[in-house]
Amino acid sequence: MSKEWRERKRPNCLEKRYGFSDYEALRDFLDRAAELSEREGLYPDMGFGRDYVNITINAAEGADELAIEQRDFAVQLDALYTANASP
Repeated sequence: MSKEWRERKRPNCLEKRYGFSDYEALRDFLDRAAELSEREGLYPDMGFGRDYVNITINAAEGADELAIEQRDFAVQLDALYTANASP
């Protein structure tokens, strides 16, 4: 998981902002992230603009901390960004 992920304790979550060269690159990343979410069964909160997306991966409901699945998901998002959607 890259150092750009910020971990918060209240609520327990990971947060990161990805930047893109244009809207088309952003859409490609969002489509691939949606496929990853479906495959992994994890659905982060996402807010986006024309050339960025903010992603929040929350701990499971009722969990005191993030599980390895949430951390692995962050690693997979970083890999998607590096391989397919970086500016």
